[in-house]
Amino acid sequence: MIDPDGYRPNVGIVLMRTDGQLFWARRVNRDGWQFPQGGMNTDETPLEAMYRELREEVGLEPEHVEVLGATPGWLRYRLPQRCVRRGSRPACIGQKQVWFLLRLHGQESDLRLDLTDKPEFDSWRWVDFWYPVENVVTFKREVYVRALHHLAPFARQIAGDDAISAANAPALPEPPVRKNVVR
Repeated sequence: MIDPDGYRPNVGIVLMRTDGQLFWARRVNRDGWQFPQGGMNTDETPLEAMYRELREEVGLEPEHVEVLGATPGWLRYRLPQRCVRRGSRPACIGQKQVWFLLRLHGQESDLRLDLTDKPEFDSWRWVDFWYPVENVVTFKREVYVRALHHLAPFARQIAGDDAISAANAPALPEPPVRKNVVR
């Protein structure tokens, strides 16, 4: 499903322990690390898609997590030209995402990366709250900054100001200017 502007609806998942550490996963057969994320089906709400992706990508069920917050509306990123699939119609030029902050209530042993025939990730670790901003692929960086800035107040309520330090937060980029996409 691609919207009229060329963006695929998607959800992003920031899974946090009580100490403020975030789940950070490595893509299968790649050196790239990221938060779990995935596309929405046409019949799903963002929340339904988030729970489906959570189960498919990391093996967690709703009882393993608590939703602490979500971004209001869509955050968008454009794919680099080398990643845009030519010839597919409609063309997908990027993703638009709703991001969720979840607190892990289950055990680390509940995390399973191998529940599907094609796992998304082959490894994971816990990282400091702002670490992903500097360590995600460049074209997703602005969305990560915006999402984490929005979710940080929810995270501070659980982990405290020391774990989610505002002093370590990257600067927010200027708001994007929306341009009409001509096809």
